[in-house]
Amino acid sequence: MTLHNGATARPEPSPRKAVGPAVVIGSALEWFDFYLYASMAALVFGRLFFPASNPTTATLAAMATFAVGFLARPFGGIVFGILGDKYGRKIVLSATFLLMGISSGLIGLLPTYSSAGIVAPILLVVLRLLQGLGAGAELGSAIAVAYEHADKKSRGRLGSWPALGVNIGLFVSSLTVTVLTSFGNEFLYDWGWRIPFIASFLLVALGFWVRRQMPETPEFEKIARDTSARKKAKPLRSLIKSDWRGLAVVMAITIGYNGVSYIFKTFSLSYLSEFRDVAANVGAFGISLASACAILTVPIAGRICDSVGAKKVIITGAIATAALAFPFFWLLDSGQSLYIWIALILATGVVVPAMLAAQGAFLSQQFPTKVRVSGLGTGREVGGAFSGGLAPLAALALVTASPTHATWGVSLLFVAGALFIGVGALFDQTKRAEAAEPAPAEEAVRS
Repeated sequence: MTLHNGATARPEPSPRKAVGPAVVIGSALEWFDFYLYASMAALVFGRLFFPASNPTTATLAAMATFAVGFLARPFGGIVFGILGDKYGRKIVLSATFLLMGISSGLIGLLPTYSSAGIVAPILLVVLRLLQGLGAGAELGSAIAVAYEHADKKSRGRLGSWPALGVNIGLFVSSLTVTVLTSFGNEFLYDWGWRIPFIASFLLVALGFWVRRQMPETPEFEKIARDTSARKKAKPLRSLIKSDWRGLAVVMAITIGYNGVSYIFKTFSLSYLSEFRDVAANVGAFGISLASACAILTVPIAGRICDSVGAKKVIITGAIATAALAFPFFWLLDSGQSLYIWIALILATGVVVPAMLAAQGAFLSQQFPTKVRVSGLGTGREVGGAFSGGLAPLAALALVTASPTHATWGVSLLFVAGALFIGVGALFDQTKRAEAAEPAPAEEAVRS
């Protein structure tokens, strides 16, 4: 474009180019904090925040604080989901990032049990609850934003953006844990574990700025033109009354996915260090390798979704999960670093991220625009609270209860999770949701 004075104006930036960094970087920074807590709960918090008379009991208590975050996530998903459908996706993503980042930074400043007694674990639980509220609204809102900025030919690829951010966050978090554990337990338990949490104060400023630059989604702007209808809207009531089938699909898939995902990523670290006497940095480095692989897997899976459909990718992932259920532990039980890394790469570097990438498009398609964020937030977080927080704890309890620390019970948990994922995908509600969208003529009248 040439201005009247002869100067050439800069072209307006593509909304998609602005959304990409906001979704990927924001999700990466937020899930860096979340996975960092999961790793530290498995490796450090039992010793620092609970009485050390029984190490196994202390580890169980620390993993229970991890589960507490999942109890808060449904509230975050429901409340912020309603806000996202009434007032916009952008404001929700900015608010949740602040909540998550500040809570994580404060964890790094907490006193330990030896210096503050029972106050230390209480404060840890409070901050974990706040983390859970922020995380509960994050991924569902980010999925909706990415999906609503895509055209029909690129929904799989763009819908995988949040999954890419999640796995970048996991990679950086696991690499951080690997570096910290490499300096030895004394450094880690003394003050090394605090470093990445305190760094969250700096990271949150960057992430908040990035998300403030993000434009609102075109689909929300269409329904927002009718301000009177938007003020009267009751997304949660409408969701339960008219779109409960889509809600059930999302819950089923999330129950299965979160359960197997968090057992792969968090229980495996605790299992290796507690029951197989494998050095902590071996498992942490394996997660780092798997996360690096996942960063490549996610965009590939997103493109495959655009070619063959997200539903087929999810069902294939469910079958692969069931197939890995027993071999995964055979490889871990070898005690050999190479075999452990292969197991973690297959599970958390290929199968799990491929399913997460496909969820962006598939889960968004289960709801019309007016209840999409509420549906994603409620379905994902209610399902996630049931399985994601309890599955690693159940896995640890099953192995602890066995005199020989047998893992067949955990393998059956993987098979059950795969069934939930597969059955949920088979009851696809995409056509019903598309039929509930307002016709173009109705949109024109309202605007």
